[in-house]
Amino acid sequence: MANDDAILNEFKNDQTVKTVDTTKKMRIGIVGTGWIADAHIKAYLAQPDVEIVAGADLIPGKAAQFFEKHGVEGVKTDYASHKEMLDDKKLKLDAVSICTYNRQHAVPAIYALEKGVNVLLEKPFTVTTEEAVEVMRAEKKSGKVLSIGFQPRLDANMQMIKKIVQSGELGKIYYIQTGGGRRHGIPTPHGTSFIEDATAGLGALGDIGCYSLDMVLNAIGYPKPLTVTGYKSDFFGTNPEYYPKNPEYADKFSVDDFAAAFIRLEGGIVLDFRIAWAMHLDTPGDTIILGTKGGLRIPSTECWNGTVGGPMIIYHDVCGQRTQTVIPIIETKGSLFEKKIRTFLDACKNGTPAPVPSSQIIYNQIIIDSIAKSAKLGREIEIEIPTI
Repeated sequence: MANDDAILNEFKNDQTVKTVDTTKKMRIGIVGTGWIADAHIKAYLAQPDVEIVAGADLIPGKAAQFFEKHGVEGVKTDYASHKEMLDDKKLKLDAVSICTYNRQHAVPAIYALEKGVNVLLEKPFTVTTEEAVEVMRAEKKSGKVLSIGFQPRLDANMQMIKKIVQSGELGKIYYIQTGGGRRHGIPTPHGTSFIEDATAGLGALGDIGCYSLDMVLNAIGYPKPLTVTGYKSDFFGTNPEYYPKNPEYADKFSVDDFAAAFIRLEGGIVLDFRIAWAMHLDTPGDTIILGTKGGLRIPSTECWNGTVGGPMIIYHDVCGQRTQTVIPIIETKGSLFEKKIRTFLDACKNGTPAPVPSSQIIYNQIIIDSIAKSAKLGREIEIEIPTI
């Protein structure tokens, strides 16, 4: 294999450490103190310009136990809901992390924005397109920062994918195959909130499918989706044999554990997508991006969570010779979750655009929602982009 040093140098990743202004601390609240909130609070505690001042959870006493577990004192938690917390003017909140289950993403996000508070909203954006649109309308009216929790795009290797595509090295992109999967990875260690429709609304589609879509859509500039033909199934999640210790989970499972779709995008690009929480394979295949001048292969991983499984390869012709250029794995410095928190805080403090803007992720959400709707209808559907 040939290794084109010129290409590698051109795509060299910049991971410069920036100085943080600690003269004014950001006052942070956390809505929802389940397991994903653990990652948020750890990342916030690593920031020198943050003060966590409040938390709210629907389960009485849960928020207080959460902050006690993390050794954070002086946090006000005597709220019965996110509304009570956001209505407390004494808090003077600068921003909130919304770490609720999927079906409760939109309501607190809208309320926080209406109260003039910046929002870091965990993925997926929402469950439905309609909810996402309402959040964006509140964002537009408020003028505050709304960033969606897609930390994989901050990985140096994900940024390399975008640099390769945007450089024109592959020519005009016309076909993409992407997705990811786990052989045995339905997320039940934290209970059933991920697998019940009443709380999750989406299964593998919303949990890891949104990451797969963002990896390639961000690389090609998030073109508008035009049509979607979707499929989803639940053969593993509804099988009691999948849960030897908790067979009752099968009766509660009411989302997707596998989904696939064929998506037509603006610009003549087609996207072949598949995602799985459980299947009889270690992976549904590598991600490939085909262009008129070259193709890019992005190795998959056995337990997909938004990472690159190994060195990427560009297939192209050089002076009439079929050539393969290996793109070595780039070591990302620091925690991606901390980068997610830091970039969000910087946007809030500096009045700069959200690091993962809703204007992009709305297309991600529309595709996910359309896959679910198409699967239910059993036919292709055309996509109408809502007016915000």
